[in-house]
Amino acid sequence: MKKLFSRIIILIFLSIIIVLGILSTTGIKTKKFNKFISDKTYQSKNINLELNEIKFKLDPKDLSLFLATKNPIITYKEISIPVDDIKIYFDFISLFDSNPVIKKTNVNLKELDIVQLNKLSNLIKPSNLKSLLNNNIKKGKLKSEIEIFLNEEGILENFIAKGNVYDLNGIFLQDLILSKTSFNFFADKSDILIKNLLGNIQDIRISDGDLKLNLENGIKINSNFISKINLNDEKLKKYLKFFEKYYFVENIKTLKAEVRNNFSLELDETYKVKNYLYSITGKLEKSNFKITPPLKSNFFQKEIKEIYLSDLQIEMLFEPNNIALNGDGKYSFNNSNFLKVSTENNFKEQSLNFKADFEYEDEFSIDLINYKKKKNSVANLFFDIKKKKNNILINKIGFNEENNSVIANGLKFKDDKFHSFKKVKVLTKNNDFLILNDEKISVKGSKFDASNLAKFLNDQDGQNEYKNFTSNVEIDFKKIKVPMSENLENFKLIGEIKKGKFVKITSKGDFGGNNFLDISMKSDKSTNKKYLEIYSDLTRPLLTEYSFFNGLSGGKLLYTSIIDDLKSNSKLKIENFKLVNAPGVIKFLSLADLRGLADLAEGEGLSFDILEINMEKDKDLLKLNEIIALGPSMSVLMEGYQSKEGLTSIRGTLVPAKTLNKIIAKIPVIGNIVIPKEIGEGLFGISFKMKGPRGQIKTTINPIRTLTPRFIQKIIDNNKQIK
Repeated sequence: MKKLFSRIIILIFLSIIIVLGILSTTGIKTKKFNKFISDKTYQSKNINLELNEIKFKLDPKDLSLFLATKNPIITYKEISIPVDDIKIYFDFISLFDSNPVIKKTNVNLKELDIVQLNKLSNLIKPSNLKSLLNNNIKKGKLKSEIEIFLNEEGILENFIAKGNVYDLNGIFLQDLILSKTSFNFFADKSDILIKNLLGNIQDIRISDGDLKLNLENGIKINSNFISKINLNDEKLKKYLKFFEKYYFVENIKTLKAEVRNNFSLELDETYKVKNYLYSITGKLEKSNFKITPPLKSNFFQKEIKEIYLSDLQIEMLFEPNNIALNGDGKYSFNNSNFLKVSTENNFKEQSLNFKADFEYEDEFSIDLINYKKKKNSVANLFFDIKKKKNNILINKIGFNEENNSVIANGLKFKDDKFHSFKKVKVLTKNNDFLILNDEKISVKGSKFDASNLAKFLNDQDGQNEYKNFTSNVEIDFKKIKVPMSENLENFKLIGEIKKGKFVKITSKGDFGGNNFLDISMKSDKSTNKKYLEIYSDLTRPLLTEYSFFNGLSGGKLLYTSIIDDLKSNSKLKIENFKLVNAPGVIKFLSLADLRGLADLAEGEGLSFDILEINMEKDKDLLKLNEIIALGPSMSVLMEGYQSKEGLTSIRGTLVPAKTLNKIIAKIPVIGNIVIPKEIGEGLFGISFKMKGPRGQIKTTINPIRTLTPRFIQKIIDNNKQIK
């Protein structure tokens, strides 16, 4: 009995194993569920299902029983869906019931090409995805598997779709070509995941990509991929239409890079963008772009027309209210000598932060301090700038070059006007001083090269860029280098600046040899006028910038001016000086056939007792009311003007001293000043006119036989002063 019982158990066990083996492999044919499956399918509208042979099988992975059939015929709205096989999993206990419960269905689709995808697109929602398949996808193949999960009532609870796409080609945004693209995908009711993305977008190679879409409460997209770019000028032109808002893109001529892209995009239920983030990191191997118009600066001798970049490590971040662009690599202006560059840039809606640190080897100069960088030396330039609306803060700007450096801190501009600063440190071969702005401006140093100061001030366009600036000023220099190799020592100045202009000055400096420079300015608040006076025992350091005074030597200078908001009335007086080797004067005397005076000017020089210039100046015109020069060899009286465009017009009279002495000797002590007839008839002098733009002034000369009483009166007054 025991043996029989044991044999029965063994037989049952073997039978179970055999059955399980058959179920796990070939399966058991059955028609029991054909009608059930057809009825379930019929309940879904527009679906027609024709089943072939059905087998009852066991899934050994999770010990689940399922029905399997191959090559079923499924049509939906008269569109055939190519299916390789279907597996239907049941709840085991419900199999003993008259109405079995389906847990899930696994549909393995056949490989689809683009033609079949276009037919199936009618089943797809939303409509924009349907349009994408019909109009943009031109070629491709899809292999996929779908698992459908049902609840106890047979209602769709979730699904899982997975597979791969390969050899995908298409056209997007009119002319952007997608080619040789492949990827794997996994999707369920709430998420879509794409992995191993590989392909080409036009001339850009995409690899190692993935993408995740979350469909709950709108759409959330996250993706990252590597893009390899190698574009020349012709290829770049294809992309210009996509960057019409970014004018600088059209100036890019070459671009070669390999970068990692990461982006996230969040859309609401109406597909409106709620938020996005796009970051790029990688290496810009080479690129160049033209600068239009070319970059010009008073500091740099050459125009910057094109910039080349090489081996630039880049980091970029794009957010709705923020753009960050950072780079560290090399650059060049000529595509041969590459120098280091590092930048950090941050752009927000109404503000930007811009930092740069780079090497520079070409020439540049700072005229104000008479500094010129050597061409072959490498300088380090840097700046840190913040801009918010119309306000600019330069935290730091400057350069270092060998033993030379200029660094400025805390410069502020409001509405394009200079407002304030914190500190400026200057150290070069001829300069060593520090400027501090605290309660007052303090300028102190051992040396300052002012050789180009007059030229710098003369080149200004008259616009007051510092009208927001007001402060007291103290200046203390041990030595100032001035033109004509002169040195001004122990220079001190105390003054006041209001709205960008000096209103008060008291200063003094020592040229040595008992020669001094004194400058003073006072203001009359009731009339809003300023009174400026400059006295110098040396003239040349103050006049070298003005070609009119070329060749002037010796003498003492007194300059006075009354200045208001609209104009200035000034008088320049120079006493006891000579004109030596003055090219303009020599040429003029030669044209006037005064060879003796010309020879004198080329040799010992022409001596003058006095030169006086009375002038008026406003924003448009410099009016020379009177210029008179009196000397033992000749005397000159002139008047004229110079416009802001540079047009000069002067007319005057020149008379040799011999003729003047004869006239003065015949003038009566009392009565009107007239030229006696016997003298006037034989009088010899020169009248002249000079007119034209800068560098093109033409001179006309005519002999004269009469002089104006004003000319004679000036000579007499001068003789009285000498006596």
